[in-house]
Amino acid sequence: MFGMAAGLALVLASPGAAVAGSGYAAHSVPAIRTTPVGHISYSANWAGYVASGTNGAFDQVSATWVVPALTCSSGQTSYSASWVGLDGWNSSTVEQTGTDANCRNGTPTYDAWYEAFPKLPTVCPFAVAQGDTVTASVTFAGGRFTVSLVDGTSSCGTTFLLRRAQRSSAEVIVEAPSSNHSFRGILPLADFQTASFGGATVDGESLAATSPIEVVMTTTGTSAGTVKADPEDSLNGASFSVTWFHA
Repeated sequence: MFGMAAGLALVLASPGAAVAGSGYAAHSVPAIRTTPVGHISYSANWAGYVASGTNGAFDQVSATWVVPALTCSSGQTSYSASWVGLDGWNSSTVEQTGTDANCRNGTPTYDAWYEAFPKLPTVCPFAVAQGDTVTASVTFAGGRFTVSLVDGTSSCGTTFLLRRAQRSSAEVIVEAPSSNHSFRGILPLADFQTASFGGATVDGESLAATSPIEVVMTTTGTSAGTVKADPEDSLNGASFSVTWFHA
């Protein structure tokens, strides 16, 4: 595991929240293998849309999604995460919050979390279930980041200072988590069927208004690889979906 990011001066965790242990599937920066062609790029662990700009370009990202129904084969262990975040595309930090939908020995499991990568994620202290509607946001104001996730009547989040953050990108992503808190050791992608996002905004505008990069997840992180998950040019203003194709 990487150590705590330099400049992470303050973390205020929600009461009852738990920092994930070493056995927890970790989130990470993207494994990008190609330069974007037009507005499409390829990654071995991210699928979705990324607004990319200069340092300090973005202060807010938010989206709503339904926790997907998993298809878990008998005895299968695989992983997926849906999240919103700032940074990570062109930088080594990601300020993010989202939900995990994992198959554990063939049984679907779900949870919510927030994270200031490369610090380990903190798991929210409430149950998450298939079909829950989740709204998540990351906001920068007054020199601090605030991450917030709401699932029905339950919520969690934190506020922290991260001096090295660039705020050069904003994302709405489905990820194949990793075993070692980096894009190396990418774990099998759980069959989430379709992950549908709505209300996706960046700095108060629809995600589409940022002319974002479409990110396709493939086995190699290149256009030559087998597609694992793909938004399939489905962005319509503030809504889109990501379809699962391969573990």
